[in-house]
Amino acid sequence: MWRDESVTYRVAHRPLGELLALLGHIDAVHGLYYLLMHGVLALWDGGLFALRLPSVLATALAAAGVGALGSRLAGPRSGVLAGVLFALFPATQQYAQEGRSYALVTAGVVWATYLFLRGIGSAGRGWWVGYGVLLAVVCWVHEFAALVLSAHAVTLRLLGVRWRRWAVAAAGVLVAVAPLAVVSARQADQQLGWLGRPSPAMWLAFLAVSAPGLLLSRVPALADRTVTALALPLLIVPPGVLITASLLKPWYVDRYVLYALTGLALLGGLALDRLPAHLEKAAVCLLALALLPASLAVRTPESRKDDVVAVARTVRKLSRPGDGVLFLPSRRREWLLSYPSLYARLHDVALARSPAASHTLQGTELPPDTIRSRLLATPRAIALTDPDGQPLDPFPQEEVKRRTLREYFEECERVRVWGAQVVVYVRRPDLGSAARGEGCPGGGGQ
Repeated sequence: MWRDESVTYRVAHRPLGELLALLGHIDAVHGLYYLLMHGVLALWDGGLFALRLPSVLATALAAAGVGALGSRLAGPRSGVLAGVLFALFPATQQYAQEGRSYALVTAGVVWATYLFLRGIGSAGRGWWVGYGVLLAVVCWVHEFAALVLSAHAVTLRLLGVRWRRWAVAAAGVLVAVAPLAVVSARQADQQLGWLGRPSPAMWLAFLAVSAPGLLLSRVPALADRTVTALALPLLIVPPGVLITASLLKPWYVDRYVLYALTGLALLGGLALDRLPAHLEKAAVCLLALALLPASLAVRTPESRKDDVVAVARTVRKLSRPGDGVLFLPSRRREWLLSYPSLYARLHDVALARSPAASHTLQGTELPPDTIRSRLLATPRAIALTDPDGQPLDPFPQEEVKRRTLREYFEECERVRVWGAQVVVYVRRPDLGSAARGEGCPGGGGQ
């Protein structure tokens, strides 16, 4: 479990009133998902298994939807191959085993795209009503699902299909998601303030995923006009719009548009179907083997930014009841909040108001002078920090934590776990204080 999953787990366990109060301050964009998980965990609090089960089921539903799209576009065999290919993608597998909303959003977008396809070929309005309702719900699970509308608009243009009914449905979706967009826009600095503008690596990753789709769509023997008109915009337009917009306002994270992989799966499924039978089997086997290392990698803790379980285990090993605990930066409080019994035995030196009391995710912290005085009154402190080389937060509270530890404390032990460091500090014995420490065992730090 990594820190984003820890957020889901804790928020979903809050009483409904506290959960709704939180959404008024932050994370409104994930509100419907949190409410869903609140219901799931109320029915069965099965720990990490229950937390991830909806994502597993949603991924299966998404793969089935990709298969249905492929079958509708190019026949049953192409559909089966597209569904299998989608399931083989390492990113699909990663978010299938993560307690966040991205697999659910992908499933919803895939089936909304299926309804879109049926609406194009039908004179009735029912498909468009279903399309609008489903996509509106999905946008409330994560509002960046609305970017699929831009892909569908390009598809209609490429196919030369009349826009009227789609435009009415799309307008309904935008009206439905507008309240969420207004609230989340107010929370954007808190929600996405950690993001920077797209790096060269992000652009290369976007191009690396888009290029195979472009290549497949340009090979006449492996492509089809209708499949290309639907799949290629789905692959390129939503992430392309988001990463380009992020040059002005940083919003881009690839998982926000995970559903774009549907387009690559459809193009790949058709290409495999067009190969001779003996080459098709060999190509599927080679592809599975080529993706195997990445598929295995996403099943390890190292595939996430950090490992909350390893952090908590290390703190439990190194800490003593009554030790001070300090989070550098404060948002790393998340590492212990999912372990309330461990957190409760420590003294949170900088905490002003708890997450529940402040209607926030990680609580609020005291003014710098108060943090300093409380830390100086702490003989022994456990500091939870980011790995070496990470940028340091410039906020006054964070600066006073670092300065006080550096000037008045001795480092006794430092344990590095994936994505984090746990450091034991004691007050230097040569400094006069009521909280004079006993020094490090053995006479020094490590």
